[in-house]
Amino acid sequence: MSQNYTQTNSQAGTQPYDVYQPTDSSKDQTNGNSNGHSESAGVLQKRSPTVADAIANMMEDLGVSCAFGVNGGAMAGLWGSLSNSLLQVMNCRHEAGAAFAATEAYFATGRPTVVFTTAGPGITNALTGLFAARGEGAKVILLSACTSSPQRGRWAIQETSSDTLPIEGIFTSGALFNYATTVESAAQLPQIFRKLALGFSQPGGFVAHLSIPTAVQTSPLDRTLLFQGINCSLVVPHQETIVKCTQLLSEGPFAIWVGFGARGAAEEILQFAERTGAAVMCSPRGKGIFPEDHPQFVGVTGLGGHGSVMTYMQQQTPLRTLVLGTRLSEPTSFWNQALVPPGGFVHVDIDPTVPGVAYPEAETFAVQSDIKAFLQALLQFDDDFVASTAVTSLWLPRPEGQTIQPGSDSPVRPEVLMEAIQKVIIDNSDAIIMAECGNSFLWSTHLLRFASANRYRISTGVGAMGHAAAGVIGAAAARNGKAVAIVGDGAMLMNNEINTAVKYQIPAVWIVLNDARYNMSYQGMEMLGLKGADASIPQANFAVIARGMGAEGIRISKEMDVFCALEQAMAATGPIVVDVVINPDRRAPSKGRNAGLALQGIKSTPAQKTELHVSFPQVSFPNA
Repeated sequence: MSQNYTQTNSQAGTQPYDVYQPTDSSKDQTNGNSNGHSESAGVLQKRSPTVADAIANMMEDLGVSCAFGVNGGAMAGLWGSLSNSLLQVMNCRHEAGAAFAATEAYFATGRPTVVFTTAGPGITNALTGLFAARGEGAKVILLSACTSSPQRGRWAIQETSSDTLPIEGIFTSGALFNYATTVESAAQLPQIFRKLALGFSQPGGFVAHLSIPTAVQTSPLDRTLLFQGINCSLVVPHQETIVKCTQLLSEGPFAIWVGFGARGAAEEILQFAERTGAAVMCSPRGKGIFPEDHPQFVGVTGLGGHGSVMTYMQQQTPLRTLVLGTRLSEPTSFWNQALVPPGGFVHVDIDPTVPGVAYPEAETFAVQSDIKAFLQALLQFDDDFVASTAVTSLWLPRPEGQTIQPGSDSPVRPEVLMEAIQKVIIDNSDAIIMAECGNSFLWSTHLLRFASANRYRISTGVGAMGHAAAGVIGAAAARNGKAVAIVGDGAMLMNNEINTAVKYQIPAVWIVLNDARYNMSYQGMEMLGLKGADASIPQANFAVIARGMGAEGIRISKEMDVFCALEQAMAATGPIVVDVVINPDRRAPSKGRNAGLALQGIKSTPAQKTELHVSFPQVSFPNA
């Protein structure tokens, strides 16, 4: 099996570009790009192609379909070429929002995306979103402008050079970018294309940065450029490795721990689990890869997770756990030793540096492989292996539920809101749901249930506020369908792209948990017994803010209005904000985290009787 990035336009790089100068009436108001090239709609002129034209064409050939960014004078040439390409180009209100949108557009479609910025602060503003893209495993290219060589060191406006910014790490490959370079001439582009194509053809994420000096963008090409595709085979396990895995898993009952990296193998995971009878648990990002309503599903681990996982591990301890596509990071495991089975792990990941890191003392048989290819090989073994591992007689614990009847309560209890989201949005639409970091994350991960993969998106690594609030427009625009962000008021005030959604009539929905607090911090400080820190926010009316930006806005404070408000939101054709005045005193689900803290030796103080409190301040938020 291989993936091949080849030219999508047979004339790419071989003919002079027709540069179209449209009239106002000929612009596509949906994406801002030209609709056609008829002479009656505008003036058609011939000119020599530029480096910026070639880069835009290169993005098309790489399979990019949309670009998000903020324009500026230093990247005018590049912006113009992108806007006259086949890409859907959306101008956002902040570069970080553009990067979050590009990240979520990638996860919504599986196609690489572009972020474009001007020089100086355009680049630095985008870095948080690109940091999240790298951590989440997205495929994103940053196209930025930088100061032309004759002006460097002369205090140019928004100068971007070694005199003003650190070159290492921003303009070179490293921890932030898998690949980064400055384009000083068109001659570099064919090799740059091959490096990008190679990176995109591999499983996992790939974040790149091409910085193009202003003068280079508009310089004409002195020859035609040929962007050649590249073939790369998936990483598959050796037969000896599969044999060893079957031996290890045949020695006794085993569990399956599913992570976000296994999202492309949902069908194989279900088939393998049902053939073996193995219990299945998942990371927070892995929700829905294995159906959460399946009788073999025992719950979500880690942040916002379920106590049923610990019940299973303690009462029906498996000999080993087959780990598929998760790094077992702190948000996924809290490095809780109670999650380590007696025989250790069989850990499968495309990244060979992952297995054995989270639990260095646990016995781990590491397998570098694409998850789908690994399971397909494993499923080829005969029924003797299946019969020897099946555990069908044991009762498996199920994730705990929380049933609260809606009433006339005001403000709205989060549990009631989540139940309504489940019934109105998850069960009755195909919308992508994403949750912001903080209590929004905890309530959503703990209470919402998904029966299919690729519908729930959260960030557990970077966890930047504003990721979902801005990213929702990328998901909705890229899939041309509904996407819903469950966000806190703090994140909504920090970064949202409502106005961008209005411009392009993107069908995004924001559900704001408006409690006038940074409530994870507020509740965490209370649990730590620390006084004096102020986590309150003057309450904002997000429905009014949304209407002021041109979107629809609904504000509700009573539980009896929740269902109607969500139904109205899902029926809307453009962007809409549902501002929910939420009960701030409902403690966000914290059983999984607190149980993990207790197992690590942290004890509750006698004077405090809530679920678990700690007597010293070293424990970090989130305390759930």
